[in-house]
Amino acid sequence: MTLIKKIMIGASVIALTACATSTPYQPASKPGGYDGFSQTMIENDRARVTFGGNSLTKRGDVENSLIYRAAEMTVERGFDWFELQERETEEKKRVNVSPRGGGFYDPYFGYSFYRPRFGWSQPYRYSRFRGFRRGYGFGYRGAFYDPFYDPFFNDYDVREITKYRATAEVKFGRGPKPAGKDNAFSAREVLQNLGPSIKFPEEKG
Repeated sequence: MTLIKKIMIGASVIALTACATSTPYQPASKPGGYDGFSQTMIENDRARVTFGGNSLTKRGDVENSLIYRAAEMTVERGFDWFELQERETEEKKRVNVSPRGGGFYDPYFGYSFYRPRFGWSQPYRYSRFRGFRRGYGFGYRGAFYDPFYDPFFNDYDVREITKYRATAEVKFGRGPKPAGKDNAFSAREVLQNLGPSIKFPEEKG
């Protein structure tokens, strides 16, 4: 194994280790990021709140963190209850392909992958379905075409990665929570009931 390949694999292992836990309840690195919460004030009693999680964060945890942040903002701004409006949860998926034993990107294989029953996931210049001749392409061995030859199938891991991001417009209010509104919440009750299930960042030191 070459030195460069060892370095790339080592860097991949370090990156995977750092991201081996679900996203804690923390400010996002940028507005709408997939690593915590962010908010934008629209009016004095209205804001847009977002919570995004990494691929290890469950959808329910993302949505609970959004509600928890809305409750925190309600109390911080001197209100008693909040109402979630235009609430939605976005699901982001992508296919990740990596060589077994390493996490670096392969310039030849890219993000295309092969399934024995269905073939290549997208048009690919080395696919055996593209009609190479006289031994060109990986669908051949020497000058003989082998329809079962697949140089990547045993060397690459293919997995689907899903991340969730919840967003809602939040309206704050004072006094008793409005009756008959399923999307209205008492802020202090939310903080009390959801608090034990919220994952906060580990303290350093």
